Amino acid sequence: MLDLRPAAASRSCAKLLIRVKSLTLDARSTNWLRPPMLTRRGFLTTVSGGCASLLWTENRLVAMPRALQQPPPAPTSVNSFKADVALRIGRVSFDVAKNRTIHTIGYNGTVPGPILRLRESVPITVDLFNDTDTPELAHWHGQLIPPDVDGAAEEKSMVVQAHGHLRYRFTPGPSGARFLHTHVAAVSDLQRGTYTGQFCFVYIEPRENPGAYDQEVFLATHEWEPFLSNGEEEEEEEQAAPMSAEEKADREASEKADKARPNGWEVGYKLFSINGKALGHGEPVRVREGQRVLFHFLNASATENIKLALPGHRFRVIALDGNAVPNPHEVDVLQLGTAERIDAVVEMKNPGVWILGTPMDDDRSNGMGIVVEYADKTGAPRWQAPPKSRWDYTQSGANQPAPKPDQIIPMAFGKINGGKGGFNRWTINGKGFHEQGAPTELKKGLRYRLAFHNKTDDAHPVHLHRNIFELTSVDGKPTSGVKKDVVVVRGFGRVDVDFTADQPGLTLFHCHQQMHMDYGFMQLFNVV
Repeated sequence: MLDLRPAAASRSCAKLLIRVKSLTLDARSTNWLRPPMLTRRGFLTTVSGGCASLLWTENRLVAMPRALQQPPPAPTSVNSFKADVALRIGRVSFDVAKNRTIHTIGYNGTVPGPILRLRESVPITVDLFNDTDTPELAHWHGQLIPPDVDGAAEEKSMVVQAHGHLRYRFTPGPSGARFLHTHVAAVSDLQRGTYTGQFCFVYIEPRENPGAYDQEVFLATHEWEPFLSNGEEEEEEEQAAPMSAEEKADREASEKADKARPNGWEVGYKLFSINGKALGHGEPVRVREGQRVLFHFLNASATENIKLALPGHRFRVIALDGNAVPNPHEVDVLQLGTAERIDAVVEMKNPGVWILGTPMDDDRSNGMGIVVEYADKTGAPRWQAPPKSRWDYTQSGANQPAPKPDQIIPMAFGKINGGKGGFNRWTINGKGFHEQGAPTELKKGLRYRLAFHNKTDDAHPVHLHRNIFELTSVDGKPTSGVKKDVVVVRGFGRVDVDFTADQPGLTLFHCHQQMHMDYGFMQLFNVV
């Protein structure tokens, strides 16, 4: 169990590991009351009362009439043992840089929160405490778990009320680098949702781990002091191929819309960090010559897609979003959309003191980097611009074609400019989330292809909850075997992904860019 005493809470993220012991419970001994399940609209308005309590008994949810709502007859059946994971959502203050203190919300008093190391297929009990004045949702990103514990209001997941407590159980999986983060709608409040420090690695240990590395390092990026700007954020173009006639038409339509009504608010940041520290203000990553270092990277940003490089070294990409790739390969620059993870091995064979950071000079000078220091080497950290390169998911894929799907679901992404002083709105197939009506029904066991067509100039990191999908085409280039839960669809680009609908119940799809999601970029599926 994690030690929650102040001395323990102040340790660095890399040292806070939770190791889970096997624990078996009879379902009949785990009855407890769960808080009301809220819709996103209800969650935003924080409506309380007027809802029957729900009793979890014999693996069923049963609504109880108000007159029958009584305390559980034997509460010690749940509280007589410690949970495997205990998390407190509460206020955190920490120094990102000298004389730059951040006041935010985090997990267990640290930013990032503790690294949660779980064991694949070993059930865990979670205690979730909310020490804030507003309800919260904790989303177990990338795991194949039921909707009630997934942590999304749209899926009717459990909500931990203000100053409340939840205890629940689930079985972690699949193995690999997952993560935990808030799933609260921030809308225009840049002190809520993923703008805060509510994020941490969840590493699910595989049943067998060959451990072909000498050191393991977890690095999570984030941005701070967000502000609204009228200037549209520029993204580096990564043209995969000459523009098709259809792409030209999409661009022309976008430019025409921009002239008719200008772009709305965008989010900018003043400070950047890796593991909660700006470049030069935290402990370096200490290595020795000849080591093979396994880096786990997480882009925990609310809105930013990023690039990272380590001068004089190359990254051997072995897993994307925690899933091993069919074709491990070396690159000079990593690219991570919001919520993406990359596992990469670096051979330490260029001694010195280096900067691992973003190639974007302004962002790096504002903190997006960390020092990598070889043993017995001193001096100022060095940076060298990496060679120009294009990130290509298909390099990680297999050469064989993917199986044919049972059904193709076209999903066109659209944007309605908000104009000066307004917020842009986002649509899927011409409709924002609250205009879509009932969830799209999927048949359990069928293989579906989601055909993404981005008709906007923004790159969208799109995420499917409670499922792992397979990339089958990226900008017209076929591929297979690359398993992910987030994929970046470039501006005016196309990506096809396949998944088998084997997780029953409500499943949320959305852009992981917080502002896009909050202003309509979501769709709900229901697997029956």
